[in-house]
Amino acid sequence: MKFIKCLSLFFLLSSFSLLTLAQTKVYQLSLKDEINPAAWRSTQKAFAEAKASGATVLIIDMNTYGGMLDYADSIRTKILNSKLKTIVYIDNNAASAGALISIACDKIYMSKGATIGAASVVNGQGEVLPEKYQSYMRGLMRTTAESKGRDPKIAEAFVDPDVAVEGINQKGKVLTLTTAEALKTGYCDGEASSIEDVLQQENISNYTKEVHVPTLTDNIIGMLTNPAVSSVLILLMIGGIYFELQTPGIGFALLVAVVAGLLFFAPLYLEGLADNWEILLFLAGIVLLVLEIFLIPGFGVFGIAGIICMVVGLAMSLVMNDFFDLSVSGSERIVQSFLIVLGSIIGSIFLSVVFGGNILRSKAFQRLVLQDEQQSDQGYQVTKPNFELLGKNGFAKTDLRPSGKIEIDGEWYQAVSNDGYIENGTDIVVSKIENYNLVVKKLNS
Repeated sequence: MKFIKCLSLFFLLSSFSLLTLAQTKVYQLSLKDEINPAAWRSTQKAFAEAKASGATVLIIDMNTYGGMLDYADSIRTKILNSKLKTIVYIDNNAASAGALISIACDKIYMSKGATIGAASVVNGQGEVLPEKYQSYMRGLMRTTAESKGRDPKIAEAFVDPDVAVEGINQKGKVLTLTTAEALKTGYCDGEASSIEDVLQQENISNYTKEVHVPTLTDNIIGMLTNPAVSSVLILLMIGGIYFELQTPGIGFALLVAVVAGLLFFAPLYLEGLADNWEILLFLAGIVLLVLEIFLIPGFGVFGIAGIICMVVGLAMSLVMNDFFDLSVSGSERIVQSFLIVLGSIIGSIFLSVVFGGNILRSKAFQRLVLQDEQQSDQGYQVTKPNFELLGKNGFAKTDLRPSGKIEIDGEWYQAVSNDGYIENGTDIVVSKIENYNLVVKKLNS
């Protein structure tokens, strides 16, 4: 009887162990905003954490209207190169960059009423860019679809209005698939109401799920790498440098420029965008500009070179590149980054010229800068040098290291040693008077 109970207990424990071992580890990543540096950062961390946790399935909860092509391409490449099983659940929208990321996944599930497609490359105003941009995107869509066994013609129709898909869309309109149309064309593996429903349809019932949660640092970096915030930081940097060069010694303007520079470059450096040479190029530009203003008369080669270095350093920090290899970012992103930098610089100089005087006279600024003057009518006097003491003998009343007190004819004076250290009690002679200071040396030196 005891043997049977032990055997039953053994089988129960074995079954429980096997059940535990058979659990599938699932990692969930949400892409529900613009595809930008923050989305790329989250994707990198999610894949790294999924691998570290032993997950075999990574599921993306997708709802986006698109974003920056270079970051979408980076995410697409990350998915294609991953050994994890990748599933995307489109909860409403997977447009443009979202469509590219979706078709890179092993499986696509969509909620009722969701859409995928409309992947033409557009600018910030939503205007379709020239053919060369569309050609690059068509190629990306085709090769991604082919790598996952999907119809490349449909992927191309997401970009090109001249590509018609029989029974789905007419020529002249960019293709966007509904959930039903995606199921019909094989661009959707199933309709689902939730992530749990997706896993159930994938026959993953015994699983543990870990959800990627962006940290405070991730959110701050994401905010600081936003192009709009980068523009403001550039404006503060250039404005601070302009004020400092116009009114040397203020200090506060330089502090603003330094803080803005750190907030601009630090997150871009952490994201792998800003490289050492780009930061050094920007700093070299500042040095050349300072040399031109303070050491070299006029405004010529050094000044122009300094401005070029600053602009190039800032602009190249905003885009993915491998030391001027810009194939990943594309010319549209390069032009956009240069426009952001040039616009911010022009804007900062304009605002500094127009409002600079008012800022310097404002009460808030006056609290930060020492503006008091010591006027003679208020009792402040400058001690005039006593040339009668020149050549007179005395002795050191205190140690001179090299400044200290001396005594001549019973009177104490402040003096500076011309012989370095002079010990207390040593005989001295006043050798010269320089900048209102008595300069002394040892009497027989």
